[in-house]
Amino acid sequence: MPFTDKTLQTLEYPKIIARLAEHCATDAAKRRAFALVPSTDKDKIVANLTRTADARRLIGHKGFPSFYGEEEISASADRAEKGAVLSPTELLRVAHMLRCARGLIDYISADKPFETTLDEIFLRAIPNRDLEEKIFRSILSEDTIADEASPALADIRRRIKVTNNKIRDTLQSYVGGQQIKYLQENLVTMRDGRYVIPVKAEYRNEVKGLVHDTSASGATIFIEPMAIVEANNKLRQLQAEEAHEIERILAALSAESGDACFSIRNNFLIITDLAFVFACGALADEMKCACPSVVSERYIDLKQARHPLIARDKVVPNDITLGKNFNSLVITGPNTGGKTVTLKTAGLLCAMAQAGLHIPAREESVIGVCSDILADIGDEQSIEQSLSTFSSHMVNIVDILSHLSPNALILFDELGAGTDPVEGAALAISILEQVRQSGALVLSTTHYPELKMYALDTDGVENASCEFDVSTLKPTYRLIVGMPGKSNAFNISEKLGLPKELIENARLRVGSDDRRFESIVEQLEKSRIEMEHQKKEAEALRRDYEIFKAEAERKLKDKIKEAEESAKRDSEKAKQLLDSTRVTCEFVLKELEDMRKKQGTDERSRNLAAARKELRERLGEAEREYEASAYSEISFEEDYVLPRPLKVGDRVFIVTYHQEGTVTALSDKNGQVQVQAGIMRAKVAESELRLIENVSKPKPKKPSEGKVKTAVARTCKIELDVRGEYAEDAWEKVDRYIDDALLSGLAEARIIHGKGTGKLRVHIQNRLRTDRRIKSYRNGSYGEGDMGVTVIVLK
Repeated sequence: MPFTDKTLQTLEYPKIIARLAEHCATDAAKRRAFALVPSTDKDKIVANLTRTADARRLIGHKGFPSFYGEEEISASADRAEKGAVLSPTELLRVAHMLRCARGLIDYISADKPFETTLDEIFLRAIPNRDLEEKIFRSILSEDTIADEASPALADIRRRIKVTNNKIRDTLQSYVGGQQIKYLQENLVTMRDGRYVIPVKAEYRNEVKGLVHDTSASGATIFIEPMAIVEANNKLRQLQAEEAHEIERILAALSAESGDACFSIRNNFLIITDLAFVFACGALADEMKCACPSVVSERYIDLKQARHPLIARDKVVPNDITLGKNFNSLVITGPNTGGKTVTLKTAGLLCAMAQAGLHIPAREESVIGVCSDILADIGDEQSIEQSLSTFSSHMVNIVDILSHLSPNALILFDELGAGTDPVEGAALAISILEQVRQSGALVLSTTHYPELKMYALDTDGVENASCEFDVSTLKPTYRLIVGMPGKSNAFNISEKLGLPKELIENARLRVGSDDRRFESIVEQLEKSRIEMEHQKKEAEALRRDYEIFKAEAERKLKDKIKEAEESAKRDSEKAKQLLDSTRVTCEFVLKELEDMRKKQGTDERSRNLAAARKELRERLGEAEREYEASAYSEISFEEDYVLPRPLKVGDRVFIVTYHQEGTVTALSDKNGQVQVQAGIMRAKVAESELRLIENVSKPKPKKPSEGKVKTAVARTCKIELDVRGEYAEDAWEKVDRYIDDALLSGLAEARIIHGKGTGKLRVHIQNRLRTDRRIKSYRNGSYGEGDMGVTVIVLK
């Protein structure tokens, strides 16, 4: 069986599962978490990783959904289906589960900005609000049935209350009247569900009634007075009726639960599934994990991988690559340098990913599906089994070699240790060679220089080292691939105070080949450190350049924006001046027209016509000046070339007509482009068109000329009556009235058009729909004229 418990224990996988279970909101989800093992099915792994990623997205956008955390209720559903009566506790669990299912549907349906692979699971939930509310309305707690559960129960409890009050009133004559002298205590108590009073033994014949009990000392006799015997009998009968009615209510609710047993079991499975997936997402967020890519190839590439059980502020991220340029990695370096942590990190992250969990590494990480992970890590010396360190390692290695497969990941910690160094090194090389030839990926740690040489001389095998800072005598825990490590025993000993003569003597006893090899490694280490310094300097320069570039681009954008805003302000000023001029002209023309109607002589009519013509000419000049300023960015040179081919929908300026239009059809065989300009549609030569991409005409503003506004305000009313007018004549009046209303500062006005056939109302409202001066309009309400009036809101 792949991924044995022993391997997972060695990799500390159960500790990850324990942390996952802490995030599970239901007991069933926790059980599923503890049963989670890595898979070897690539499609299943990818699907599980995607579901975890989608859960994280939903948590980030909506928060953690609410889950119901009680025990499994499938057994209760089965019992209800068979006709059993469920207890109030079981029924409350059913109701809570139905409420949870309804809440999950609301969770995924509300505010849904993106699709996820979890949507289909959410929407498989089957709510039953009627049964849910009926249970909650009937059962207040595990031992309390509500009066509202049924009219019969409410009536029975009302009669019980009346009977209780009657009994208490009767007994009050005993505890508060002349007969109080016969009582041991001034109180009313109960025996066997019946009200009794404590009578002194010597007065037992003074109080007529039924004896129910005697105190241990015999001094007190508990008597049910004859006056309340009948009431007590009635009370017991009512209590029996109450119990029977409660049983009937529970049976009815259980029957409905039995009818809904399929949805109950279905909802339970869905809640468990979602609670588990969201626990995976929460764990990934807590450990700052990422979703790796999963491939079928025999390949592992972990970017900035961190061991998830080491504090994030203490762990050193490392890149671990295996299977691309080499299949075997031999890691060397001093003790406590992080070699074993590297092995466990690689194995544990592969196991987590294949279990559908995100891993503490960068998103660029890639994991090939391993058919198995086999590990020999740690000192497993066993006194009970008479096994030395070397023997215990050999037992594990023999088991690993018997389960080799091309897609397995093999982890060896201190391969060949615990015996003679020469024999141990030779044995370690033989083991690595057999594993390599099987096609499996292997990570191994060692102190033997022979394995360093083996890695240098063998294709497909690479050296790596865990960095050690000799100046501080502390490991940096950085993994350096391609560089064999040094034991640094002499340097460490010298720093710790061992006499130099002893160290020199020891160096002389090292073989010449070993000294030469260590010297080469030392020179390579110095070169690597120097190259890293240079790389850091280059990185610093690159960052400085990027900061400078970003700052320069920001300043350039600010200047461009400032220039655009300045041009926009100038254009708006021109538009305001034009609007003011137009309003003044319209007002003067209106006043002149009114004067003409009042006085009506031919001479004055001619003078007014001349004045009107002159005003309109000046208004036309102002409009042309505004158009020139509004389109100042457009080139009118004869050698103008379109910056790109035209397409339907482009805004263009038609030089011939001095108007803006929209391209509705591309050029035909004669080079004519069809353009729509207002209500006019024409074919124009492409050379007469200028593309408008970043030019925008400023929006017109309300005129703010005080004098004109005041003059119009004196004559503008809040309503206009156009009843009896032809449609076009009516709209002409409405059009002028809207201008007057804007100038007067009105926010709302009424157009009275009458009901009639409704044609005039429809015509006016159709024109209002496209009028940019109108914010909104509506039919008159009751008291405003109903359908005979249109109320307009001005911009």
